[in-house]
Amino acid sequence: MKRYPIHLILISTLLVFTSCLGDKGEDINAIIQHFKHQYAPDSRVALFDVQWDGDKLSGETNDAQALAYLKDSLEKRKITVEDKVRVLPDETLDGQHFAVVTLSVANLRSAPRHSAELATQATMGTPLSVLKKQEDWYLVQTPDRYISWVDAGGIALMDKEEMASWQSVDKLMFTPLYGVMFDSPKEDNPVSDLTAGNVLELVTEGSKYHQVRLPDGRTGFVPIASLTAFGDWIKSAEPSPDGLVRTAKNMMGVPYLWGGTSPKGVDCSGFTKTIFFLNGKIIPRDASQQIHEGILVDDQKDWNNLKVGDLLFFGTPAGEGKPERVVHVGMWIGHRSFIHSSGRVKISSFDPSSELYDEYEEKRYLRTKRIIGNKSRNILAVNEVIK
Repeated sequence: MKRYPIHLILISTLLVFTSCLGDKGEDINAIIQHFKHQYAPDSRVALFDVQWDGDKLSGETNDAQALAYLKDSLEKRKITVEDKVRVLPDETLDGQHFAVVTLSVANLRSAPRHSAELATQATMGTPLSVLKKQEDWYLVQTPDRYISWVDAGGIALMDKEEMASWQSVDKLMFTPLYGVMFDSPKEDNPVSDLTAGNVLELVTEGSKYHQVRLPDGRTGFVPIASLTAFGDWIKSAEPSPDGLVRTAKNMMGVPYLWGGTSPKGVDCSGFTKTIFFLNGKIIPRDASQQIHEGILVDDQKDWNNLKVGDLLFFGTPAGEGKPERVVHVGMWIGHRSFIHSSGRVKISSFDPSSELYDEYEEKRYLRTKRIIGNKSRNILAVNEVIK
């Protein structure tokens, strides 16, 4: 019987083990990617950052059910791993899994620092789900499910009971584009600026001013003419063609702001999202998400098919192995015209004889979708979120 040196036997055994481990790792990573694709295909609205580290699962997710399904799938394949995945909300939050925006407009960023890209915005009174904390920043999820970071100074943290209490108070909706809350009816000192869509707690009714409270406890006075009882506003806030056009035109000239979703500045999809919000509906944040809502109206530039309030999408069509890219959105206002945020909120036309003719947008037009009158699990009524 031929005998081999012990070091050759050890090397051979290690190579076999490594080969098997590699195959197992490829299988596990493929399974993880399958579950990520199924439960978190869009990282903007779902977090499933799970890795396999040789003998354990690590990372984090805000979808405990998806993680449970993943582990169950591995067990059925006789694969045993140690679960070290952090499930959010993080336990270090001590139950403060909720927050309410306390600024007229809070800037939410792609990373926990002020120099990071502006991802989106949230207006005063917007409830947020809090996922975790890093120094003075919180990872939060907005009602449209967008995940981003907010400075601690822009929110009031709450536990479940505190959030329920805030939801139960009498509320007012601030309706003008801009305004100010003062420390007294004499309008001596500002307490906070206000923008359309801000939600305030009613403290005391007055003849000319209502006393209101912000989610962080600050109180002040706002002219009655600027406020509408939240319940009354909800009853009248239904996206109608006239209402959407009126709101959109009120924002004419508002500057373009990447990541903006408020009267202080809007990007293209932030503009369409804002005008729908101010008419009672919460739609997805980005153009590439909004395009999946509603029903197809046109993709052949037959402008006769369009109705006021329809959303027009622009970009690059799919081709030569490249996916479609949706990069812009606007809203149809009739007469071969649409309103959109491009440099500023403005009206453009598809009529070549018009001084507002926009050849550039016409060339990259993709299709039109109709949201008005169409239900979707991704479109919420404002009163489903703010009560």
